[in-house]
Order: sequence, then structure tokens, then C-alpha cells
Amino acid sequence: MTRLTLTARLNTSALDARRGVVRLHAEAIAALGIREWDAVSLTGSRTTAAVVGVAGPGVPAGTALLDDVTLSNAGLREDATVVVAPATVYGARSVTVTGSKLAMGSVSSATLRQALLGKVMTVGDTVSLLPRDLGPGTSTSAATTALATAVGITWTSELLTVASVDPAGPVSVQPNSVVSWGIGTESAPATASSPVPRTEHPTVAFDDLKGAHAQAGKLTEWLKLALDEPQLLETLGAPAHLGVLVSGPAGVGKATMVRTVCADRRLVELDGPEVGALAAEDRLSTVAQATATVRDGGGVLLISDVDALLPLGRDGRPEPVSSLILAELRTAISAPGVAFIATSAVPDALDPRVRAPDVCDRELGLSLPDAAIRAQLLEVLLRDVPTDPPGGLALSEIADRTPGFVVADLCALVREAALRAAARASTHGAEPALIQDDLAGALTVIRPLSRSSTEEISVGSVTLDDVGDMVATKQALTEAVLWPLQHPDTFARLGVDPPRGVLLYGPPGCGKTFVVRALASTGRLSVHAVKGAELMDKWVGSSERAVRDLFKRARDSAPSLVFLDEIDAMAPRRGQSFDSGVTDRVVSALLTELDGIEPLRDVVVLGATNRPDLIDPALLRPGRLEKLVFVEPPDADARRDILASAGKSVPLADDVDLDAIAAELDGYSAADCVALLREAALTAMRRSIDAADVTMADVEQARETVRPSLDPAQVESLRQFADKR
Repeated sequence: MTRLTLTARLNTSALDARRGVVRLHAEAIAALGIREWDAVSLTGSRTTAAVVGVAGPGVPAGTALLDDVTLSNAGLREDATVVVAPATVYGARSVTVTGSKLAMGSVSSATLRQALLGKVMTVGDTVSLLPRDLGPGTSTSAATTALATAVGITWTSELLTVASVDPAGPVSVQPNSVVSWGIGTESAPATASSPVPRTEHPTVAFDDLKGAHAQAGKLTEWLKLALDEPQLLETLGAPAHLGVLVSGPAGVGKATMVRTVCADRRLVELDGPEVGALAAEDRLSTVAQATATVRDGGGVLLISDVDALLPLGRDGRPEPVSSLILAELRTAISAPGVAFIATSAVPDALDPRVRAPDVCDRELGLSLPDAAIRAQLLEVLLRDVPTDPPGGLALSEIADRTPGFVVADLCALVREAALRAAARASTHGAEPALIQDDLAGALTVIRPLSRSSTEEISVGSVTLDDVGDMVATKQALTEAVLWPLQHPDTFARLGVDPPRGVLLYGPPGCGKTFVVRALASTGRLSVHAVKGAELMDKWVGSSERAVRDLFKRARDSAPSLVFLDEIDAMAPRRGQSFDSGVTDRVVSALLTELDGIEPLRDVVVLGATNRPDLIDPALLRPGRLEKLVFVEPPDADARRDILASAGKSVPLADDVDLDAIAAELDGYSAADCVALLREAALTAMRRSIDAADVTMADVEQARETVRPSLDPAQVESLRQFADKR
């Protein structure tokens, strides 16, 4: 059997991160006599197995690229020698793994199998929950959705240990493999064949419930009156039953708070999404067994994410089995010594009968943590973690850079930082210690749970100070957006409300989106971007729901910006459309969100358009998009600044005079100026593929291709609109 001795290097590709894939040069794969996506054994201080993939261009033939988990499985450090050989792998009949209490108590066997599908493993290996998603026989996006629902954002950094495999030796997880949790699975998810409710859960100290002390204290008081002193309520003629709905953003710690409060009580828990995925009969029997368990001896019944178990149907009607489930819950709550608590991140999608007086007659809300609370949560999470220097991490700086993060996101952030610190310690053979750069680097990977399924503008590191022109525009945006968020006490002291929204208007290509990205980076804001037609849907009510969801995500990740690009397409003048009133309803929904009963706190709305005359006038009144900012075409000085900024990465020859070029580019937008330099670089490549710089002749030739895009008539029309306003 052919063996190759190669140099192990850390694979830094995010595509391959912790997915159990080793990248080899195509010649190395051919020398081993195997094909891509076959299995190989990797031998360092121990032997493991992985799936092989072809390395990208530039990787030497003598190098093997392994992710950090595979390096650890093989007992290797970077630049060490690894022996690679073809491996015989059998389809697994069964695989047993162990993991954190959160994962073992939340991830079902079916989801676990789907996440590990196609991965090759041996006993003692560490594997991640990240689906392989590379090559044939891999898992699908359904695993990603199920894991995000069950564990939250932390699933991306969850690591498991392979406890046993059958047959012995390297195995590959197949669709018919039995994948289960090992010892310690008292908290295992309920299944149709064994619908046992969970009764043991990890808790945190009451003082560590940062930002939720008031809600936890109130819940403690309610439980004391209903379960410990029911005679007080009965003397006053009030029933002693207790049903509480705990709502709040996903990952904010609703179930954790309940478990902490109920640490000294008998707690029986059901996972709403897991039980809700069962057939109707199994759903009902699982709930019936849980209610029977809690009635037998009293205690608290907790159903997390109850909206998945008792949803409101698409037609606005609950499912027929929901009535039977609610009847079981009513029976349990009416029993002496029993309390019912449900949690939900989307209470609007919940069967309204759950809020009936005989089910959940009380409600608690957990809010998104602000910067101060996030700093306190980070202190709790890093309390026992060695740092360098000891106690010297600037956690307030990290907290300021994490708008929209909930405690689950911060846990994922700390986990990612720990992986970086561990990889550094392993490479250099030093004692592991967390440094500031580990946390800052983790910020580039971890996204807040509130935006895990949405697209957003890439903020990057460009700030308003890096925008060389648009002085008036930057000042207007600073006053309207940054001042209210950075100096709220000044607005309160002067007794004025900050502007609710800003409209940027100007010719295409003049940097409206660019300045919004710089603004978000300067203010460390989360940006929710939507283009004109994306909110439009032919189904009645869908467009309005999309508007509500957009602003809900913005509130959940405050401080944030809602950026409505091409707003003229989604909010034209009402009464002039021929689309069955869809655009009129969207305008009405926008008006309600901007100036309705529920205020927008720490959320600023920015619209951008090159046709402000088409926007419904009601949107431009005070209290809505009241601040209008004209983004003018760049003049000669601004064009010079744009060329200098775009030319930082372009090797310009000494004969290139940016001042002279900028003076001759009348009618060019900012985008045109950037395109000109890009075309000049391509011209230099056409002249010589080994060209070392871009000359003035290349720029002049590029001008023949890149023509000005600004329409003088449109620019003049926009200036007249600005003069009128």
C-alpha cells in the first residue's frame, strides 16, 4: 500500500473549517491511487481518518492542508510530518458520540446523523457539528436549519467526541447509520418511540443572569405564591394555578432563566420544535406523558419554543391536534402544585389560545442586552479563563462592537476566540491564554443570531474619516444618525427627539451605499439592507409582513440601520399603481413602522434613491424620512480623492498625475472613477502580462472604454429638487 510522508499545514479556508476534509495536491492523490472524496488515514502521534479533497493552486505537492480539529485528531502540530495512506472505510452501523450538555439535551438523533453524514471518523476523534457539505454523500441545508433551531448560533463551534463505532476501525456515517448520544443522555430528546420528557438541565447562578434579574425575581415570586403558599391566593378568592409565557429574542436566555429560577424545584421540560416535528399522535402522547409526570408529585412543566408545538397555521387557524394538547395542558395546570411555563421567540406565530386565562395568564419579556449588559455577560463567560495580560482584556470595547448579540452569540464568540487561542498555544507549545486579538478576530466570524438568516451590508473597516469627499453629506448623517446614538443624554436634556429617518438622493454611482457602509462602521451599527422590489409579493399580506419582519430584526439588533435602497420602487406615490394595491399597502406599512404607536428606539431608517420625486410625500414628512440629504456628483477635488483612495492598491507609474486626470473627468461618478483605474490595470495587463505598474498611457487608453455615466439632465433635475426642499 502506497504511503506518502507530507508536511502538515493548517488549512485556513472557511469553506473547509472543521469539516473533516484534508486537502492534497492532485499529484499526491494520484500517487496514492485514490480519487477525490475517498478516505485516507493520517498518522502523527495517533492515527485518524478523513476525506481527501484537491488542494487549490499554489499548494506544494508535499503539503497536506488539515483543519485545526483534524490536526488535533492526528496528534500533529503545524509543519510536522504526517503519513498519509489510502484507508478502507466501512459504512457505520452505529456511532455513539458525546458533547456538551446543551447539545446532548437539544439535538435529536436524526439531526445529529444529518450533521455528521459523509464524515469519516474513528474512536477518540473530535468532530464538529458543521455539515461536510463537500463532495458526494454529504448532508443538506436541513441539518443547518435544525441545528440553528435546536442549539442556536453556538452550533457552529460545537465539538463532539466519538465514543464508539460499529464496525471497528474508520467508518463513514451513512443515511441508515444509527447515530446516538453516549453516556449522560438523560436529557436526550424525546422521540416517537420513547417520548420521555427531559428532567435534568444545567443551570447558572442567579447573579449571572445579567439583564434578567427583574424578570427572574418576578417569576420567583409568582412560583412561590402559586406552589408554596397557594392558601394566600385561595383566601383572597383567586385560583392558585400559574401559567407564564416568557418571550424574547432567540438566544437571549429565556429557558436558562427559567431553569435557574426552578433550580430547587422539580422541572420537567419538553422541546417544542422537537416534539412539534413528530406525528400528531406522537405529539399528543408526548405531551400527555409530560403532563402526567408533572402531576405525579407536582413541579414545573417547561415547554421551550412553544410556538413550534402550538403554531398558528398559514391560514390563521391552529392545527386540530392543538386543541387536544391545550386540553392536556389545562388539566395539568389545574392540578395542585403544578405550574406551566412556555418560552417563545416569535409569540406572534403562537396559537392565541395559549394566552387564555386558564393556560398562560401572565407574560414576561426579556429584552436584547445593551452594551453594558453585554460587557457584564462577557465578564461572566470569561471569569475562569486565563488571559494575557491577566484581567487585561478590554471587554467594553468588544461589547461596543457586538450590537444585536444575545448571550448565545457571546458564547459562540468566546468559543471561537478560545479555538484561536488553543491553535496558537498548540503551534508554539505555550500555555493557553486568551488575548484581545482572539476576541477581535472572532468578531469577523460570528454573526448575531438575529441576522443569521438575513443578508446585510458588509461593513468592513472603512469609516467616515476615510471618505475624502462628501463633507456636507457626512456632517448631515453624523448629526442625524450618530449623535442620537452616541449622545442620547444631550437630546433628552434639550427635550427634543432625534430624526427618525434620512433620505439620501443623488445620481447613480455617487457613493450613497458606500457612505452608508462607512457610517455603519463608524457607529458600530448593524445594517439591515433591502432593495426596492425585494419586499413586493403578490400574496395578500406577505409584503406587509416582510416590512414588519424587517423592522423587528432591526429592533432585535439595535443600535441598527435599516437601509432601504431604491426606495422609490417600494414606496411610490399611492393611488398611481396597478398592482392590486400591493405598493400602497407597503407604503402604509412603512408609515406605521416609522411613525406608529410602537416607537423605534436606537433604530434609524435610511432611504436611498435617484428619483426622489416619485416617493410618496407622506414618507418625507417630519417624524419619518424628514432629513433629506443631496449626495452631489463629485467635483474635481472629490474625484482626485476617490482616485487616490482607489489607487492605493494599484501600482501607479511616476508619470500618472491624479490631479490632471481628475480635472478631465467631468461627468464621471465615483463608480466611474474606480472603474477607470480598474480598466487601466487591465490595459496594462494586455500590454504585458508581466507589467509592474500602470502608466499614464494605460489610463488614457482606458478612458476610451470607460465613459462618463452621469446624465446632465438628471443631475440638474436633482439639483432643482434640492433647491425646492
